[in-house]
Amino acid sequence: MADGEPILRTGADEARAITLPARPEALRLDPAETAVVVIDMQNAYASHGGYVDVAGFDISGSAAVIGRIATVLDTARGAGMPVVFLQNGWDPDYVEAGGPGSPNWHKSNALKTMRAQPELHGQLLARGGWDYELVDALTPKPGDIRVHKTRYSAFFNSQLDSVLRARGIRNIVFVGIATNVCVESTLRDGFHLEYFGIMLEDATHHLGPPMMQEASVYNIEKFFGWVSDVAAFCGSFGQTPRE
Repeated sequence: MADGEPILRTGADEARAITLPARPEALRLDPAETAVVVIDMQNAYASHGGYVDVAGFDISGSAAVIGRIATVLDTARGAGMPVVFLQNGWDPDYVEAGGPGSPNWHKSNALKTMRAQPELHGQLLARGGWDYELVDALTPKPGDIRVHKTRYSAFFNSQLDSVLRARGIRNIVFVGIATNVCVESTLRDGFHLEYFGIMLEDATHHLGPPMMQEASVYNIEKFFGWVSDVAAFCGSFGQTPRE
């Protein structure tokens, strides 16, 4: 970080605050007020044979993202930050997904895929199934938190806001899938709930062409939050990132 670069103070206790290089400015963050939120790192989104793979999206970049997220989580736990895993999906009968009167019924690619291939009904993003579960490489550790969500935004009709506020969290570091859908939707909602949102751009993976990642990075940096990366996070909070 260059001398004279602007630094935003988020109300942190300066005795505990750590500077995280980010765009458009560095942030002074108190680890006690900061959580890492892991969005939808499930077999559905990151494993071959999962819903995203079956629906025809490219998941080739997910393996590298999984490794980077593991590094971030090791660092976060070592710094005393809560780690919150979000899992997207619905009850086995898909009542929570909404019917034809819900826009989710029409826009969810998982629901559309099952309507096109009825033999998949009950397999995609149904709680209790393999598709819904977190990838093996990111199995939660003791003390980590899991929160269920039924829509793109992890704040909608979930316990996430209560979980964070109960722990005095003001700052959220985002990693996960998909940058341009659930990650961006959640960070946007967090902005309106007065959270400082930071996305680690190389620890998220997009659905669609690379321009989707670029568009989300631009939107977040210019309007809704801050953008950093794994090396900066781990360097600031105490661990050298592994490849």
